[in-house]
Amino acid sequence: MNIAILGAGAWGTALASALASRQSVLLWARNQAQIDALSSTHQNTRYLPGITLDSALTFTTKLADAVAHARAGLLIIATPIAGLRPVLRELKSLAPTNLVWLCKGFEQDTALLPHQLVQQELGEGLPIGALSGPSFALEVASGLPCALTIGSPHAELRNKVVTAVHGAHIRVYSTDDLVGVEVGGAVKNVLAIATGIADGLGLGLNARAALITRGLAEITRLGTALGGRSETFTGLTGLGDLILTCTGDLSRNRQVGLGLAAGKSLDTITAELGHVAEGVRCVQAVRQLAAAHGVEMPIVDAVDRVLFEQATPQQAIHDLLARDARDE
Repeated sequence: MNIAILGAGAWGTALASALASRQSVLLWARNQAQIDALSSTHQNTRYLPGITLDSALTFTTKLADAVAHARAGLLIIATPIAGLRPVLRELKSLAPTNLVWLCKGFEQDTALLPHQLVQQELGEGLPIGALSGPSFALEVASGLPCALTIGSPHAELRNKVVTAVHGAHIRVYSTDDLVGVEVGGAVKNVLAIATGIADGLGLGLNARAALITRGLAEITRLGTALGGRSETFTGLTGLGDLILTCTGDLSRNRQVGLGLAAGKSLDTITAELGHVAEGVRCVQAVRQLAAAHGVEMPIVDAVDRVLFEQATPQQAIHDLLARDARDE
């Protein structure tokens, strides 16, 4: 099957390389120097150091060529959430179809989920979906096993994604609960910052388990309020992604929390990471949506106060522990 992946960051490159041995994959990026380097070395030294990409993978800077390549196959957007709307606007005149995205989060200024951005920019009726789940790019690029979920209301698109992506070291499950898949993938990033803070303060494994469990409750409350189904949040794109992002040292959001606990400024942490940490970008949107829907999210509130309201990590933890007892 012909697949075009838009965005040569860590995850887009990793998935492109993983699929190239089984499908005809074209990887697109804007930067000609980056594409030249990828073509000549078959390495993405910035995002996937030490990994040699599959030799069958091809590259382009021409968006029209990427869309044409994927016309009867799959077009996969692998930009961060902040880059999704600009790419969609460029795609509008190219009449894309069978559109899937990998990005996780809410748009910072509008608090919209990815599918809502797609509908705003490209209209409704297009076969669309989100491919998500617990998946560190470096492990996927290294050929280690992972399991993903395609969330889409379009059965034909779900089947196409399973046909194209499922195989070798990647398993793919499917659901029609697109909202649930997207909410789980977005909010877990905020909770990973909280878990990183707790671990950085040396609060122990008991505290980590409590944060993950109560964090899942917060995801579920918001997700069902937005139209997702509760069972989705106990699956790969909810609990699975939450566990990975909260506990794995490859998690950028967890690294943000560890840095905050060490007394570093957010600017310093961001500069050291050199990658996007989506939890920082979307925490205020999550808090805004929670308030609008009357959903209680005390862990998310605490992370927001540390990031943007000058609360110390120690004070945020104290406030969480000081909350009144309640039924689970």
